Amino acid sequence: MANHRKQVVETRLAKFYSTINQAIKTAEADYGDANQWDRLEYGFNEDEDGNPATSKALAWFEKYLKPYLKYTKYEVDNNSEGQVATYFPDGSLMLISANSIIFYPSAKDYELLDGDTVVRRKSVSGTKYFTFQLSVRENSCYGGGGKGVEPYKCSWDGTKEMLLTNNSIGCKKEVSNERAYCTALIQMNGWKIPKDYPLRF
Repeated sequence: MANHRKQVVETRLAKFYSTINQAIKTAEADYGDANQWDRLEYGFNEDEDGNPATSKALAWFEKYLKPYLKYTKYEVDNNSEGQVATYFPDGSLMLISANSIIFYPSAKDYELLDGDTVVRRKSVSGTKYFTFQLSVRENSCYGGGGKGVEPYKCSWDGTKEMLLTNNSIGCKKEVSNERAYCTALIQMNGWKIPKDYPLRF
């Protein structure tokens, strides 16, 4: 069972990476270079009374990605960030907001975690969800612009060791934040989960 789950994760991670970046390239034909696009922002636009009205991420998604992706449905998550959950035909899900793009190889895992505490959700990072970053603007934190969607690599020194040992976001059992570097570790291994992967599926 664990081996099958690993294969599903590997296949869907590689497919998502290819599909999302192809969508960005196609959108660039219509909207120009992605580093000139509107910023992907956090939260909600407000109505005339100052109440949250429409998700900023939803407006960005509908303009730049929706026309170029095959999906079964999308919706705004009911949290303060205004994240957009996009369900794909293969059963996976993308959660997009200004801070990051979270990919769930199985949308069911996202639905099971909906409403759980932040601590509980972070405890399954690197196994049930994987962190990506929109990296289209020049920004040293994300390794420069023009790359589209990449595994989260903020502050990474380029070594496998740092991906495995960073105390905040490294791919290891105990971290203070989430295991954001796990996605980069899998990418570094050709989108295959390494034999010495520190987390169990």
